Amino acid sequence: MTMQAPMLSPQDFANPAIRLAGYVDHGMYIHFKERLAAAPQDGLVVVEISTLGGDPELARMMGEDIRFHSELRPECRLVFLGKTAVYSAGATFMGFFATENRYLTRGTRLMIHERIITRDIRLQGPLSTCIAPLKAALNEIEASITIQNEGFANLIMGSQVTLDEVKKRAPENWYLEANKAAALGLVTAVL
Repeated sequence: MTMQAPMLSPQDFANPAIRLAGYVDHGMYIHFKERLAAAPQDGLVVVEISTLGGDPELARMMGEDIRFHSELRPECRLVFLGKTAVYSAGATFMGFFATENRYLTRGTRLMIHERIITRDIRLQGPLSTCIAPLKAALNEIEASITIQNEGFANLIMGSQVTLDEVKKRAPENWYLEANKAAALGLVTAVL
């Protein structure tokens, strides 16, 4: 049986080791990696983020770095602090933190939605050659849905939210205020 991590107080969040704000992109990822490398190797490490979204694959990369770092350094407690807005890719990133290590500031909004694709498929040539690009696009969509649902499962693990509920609400952009997210068990507390 694993021990529950102690509840943190607002004072624990006074000086986050990693501060991220803006679009989840390559620049944020590089900054995140640099700050993670410079963070303490034990004790509490707060990762603060405010984002309106961005690249879901970069959010997954950052999340995998959190998961990997947590496994390599179990004496280090990596904690998520969402401020103001944790939309889209930010929610994906949050899903890589244990629920007991997720906090939001008052009034913060989470936004959970499906991945988005924009693609034109141009069919030209003999009919038999037109099937491959259609199948390729369908394979990409199916793989992306699988990855998306893995992220949803990470996000809701241990909460009162079911995978069916998030899959139903995500296509319409599901916005959750911090206190509602805490009541549903998606985060530990609101500061």
